[in-house]
Amino acid sequence: MLARQNKVTSGADYRRISRRGRRAAASGLIAIGEANRDAASPTRFGFIITKRVGVAVVRNHTRRRLKGIALELLTLVPTGASFVIRVFPEASSFSYEQLRAETRRAVLHAADKLGLVAADVTDDAEFCSCTDGAD
Repeated sequence: MLARQNKVTSGADYRRISRRGRRAAASGLIAIGEANRDAASPTRFGFIITKRVGVAVVRNHTRRRLKGIALELLTLVPTGASFVIRVFPEASSFSYEQLRAETRRAVLHAADKLGLVAADVTDDAEFCSCTDGAD
């Protein structure tokens, strides 16, 4: 679960990021990013999931999945940025792996447009920043 400090919570922040941020589209969603004035501030994520996506159960399921994906992205995106992810109706039918891939692609592209250097990641479906101690 995302900590409160990693959430976009105010309507004014949503509006500012949505209007002034850099956009990066992926299938089923758009990631909008904005660099914060304070580079040491925590990375934040917000989600816009309208009623067009589906009934409340579908919207909440999609939101929970996105929160889990955003938690993974906290380790990849440098501090000092805020992202709003706007979801379109077709994203509600995506598998978790497809939603994860599209969200990662859009957020990392938006971070790149902001001039933020993301952690070195591969394009494969699985990424783990841990080391294997079995060797």
